[in-house]
Amino acid sequence: MLTFNYHATHFMLSAPNIHFLPADIGIEIAFAGCSNVGKSRAINTLVNQKNLCYTSKLPGRTQLINLFEVMKGKRLVDLPGYGYAKVSKSMKFQWKYILTEYLQSRQTLKGLVILMDIRNPLKDLDNKIIKLAIQSNIQILLLLTKADKVNHNLRKIQLEIVRNKCLLEFRSDIQVEIFSSLNKIGLYQLSHKIDSWFCN
Repeated sequence: MLTFNYHATHFMLSAPNIHFLPADIGIEIAFAGCSNVGKSRAINTLVNQKNLCYTSKLPGRTQLINLFEVMKGKRLVDLPGYGYAKVSKSMKFQWKYILTEYLQSRQTLKGLVILMDIRNPLKDLDNKIIKLAIQSNIQILLLLTKADKVNHNLRKIQLEIVRNKCLLEFRSDIQVEIFSSLNKIGLYQLSHKIDSWFCN
């Protein structure tokens, strides 16, 4: 299997909805998650660049579909964060619509990385995104982020809980990994999975 030079990844464009995206050809790997789970930091860690994705201490800053080109025809996609309470209902609806439309309509989408805080995984909105992805036959990788915030034993416990819930609730053997942008836990598993999706 080929491995890709993610360090060469560069910003491509931002789009308010799928109608402003480039032609629906190639392969896209998307990142989704609640607004405070470290989604942008995970992408920056993957590509080994500090500022490719804008990060902020204020959740909810990713409001557009942001595309980054790894190489011609292969793109990473940073989707709008969801679940942030301090925005209007209309903005929440808009983010949900953008996310749903992208997942259901984008033919180039080959894999979805769903990020969840290891201390509070599988929130209601996470479950809805997982179900939507399964219904759309999109392959999933669940990343339990901020693993550096808990000890080794709790990491193992949370990992087992989420894996078992995926089997019971979604009837799916979804790959689940722990991840930390701070100390690079799970970086190999993330890059290896994306390599496999890009090679399909």
